[in-house]
Amino acid sequence: MDNYQRPNLLLYIHPLASFCHKVLIALYENGTEFEAKVVDLMDEKSSAELLQYWPVGKIPLLRDRAREETIPETSIIIEYLNEFYPGKEKLIPSDFSLALETKLWDRFFDLYISEPMQKIVIDRLRPEGQNDFFGVEGAYQNLRVSYDMLEAKLNTTRRFIAGENFSMADCSAVPALFYADTILSFQTTHPKLSSYFERLLERPSVKRTIAEAEPYFHLYPFYDKIPERFRKGKS
Repeated sequence: MDNYQRPNLLLYIHPLASFCHKVLIALYENGTEFEAKVVDLMDEKSSAELLQYWPVGKIPLLRDRAREETIPETSIIIEYLNEFYPGKEKLIPSDFSLALETKLWDRFFDLYISEPMQKIVIDRLRPEGQNDFFGVEGAYQNLRVSYDMLEAKLNTTRRFIAGENFSMADCSAVPALFYADTILSFQTTHPKLSSYFERLLERPSVKRTIAEAEPYFHLYPFYDKIPERFRKGKS
């Protein structure tokens, strides 16, 4: 007899999606039990269940079966986990000032690294003749400014972006920087940012997330820019 009980938490994801990586890292940091369901947004059958809960159709999306709650948006998902499924790693500090700083840099990585990065990636996928050259140049400029701001911010003794402890802001930083570096590398121009990124890559939660994404990396338009150490399964 099968006594398997489904976890309370169901996370709709795609293993290649950067914003999904942000939430996966948060879950893995605390060993939170959940079920992942891969969704292909281009496939009507695959995305039907997701759209039932969240017609906007964006991933990741968290469904709490026990509380019958649907939680969209990465930062809101992590805040929800912090409140209702807390673990040993408190990803949002209790101290108000630290929490505010954490949320600021969480939004910074989402809005000023991930969003311009995604604009450039999406433009690469557009049919010939439909490219947004002006928008892409603006996205590159936004990345340059953001890298400079992060380099200045990291000119402290802090180990992580918002303090001494790993936080939601660092969960946001990993996928943002991972993909942005394949588009406009900061490795030789921003040493403090590079060192910070390498520290993040050493965390088991990050290693696991990247390893799970690796079989899908060949679908990424800038695949040839992903360092060899992260694409072991492809030649």
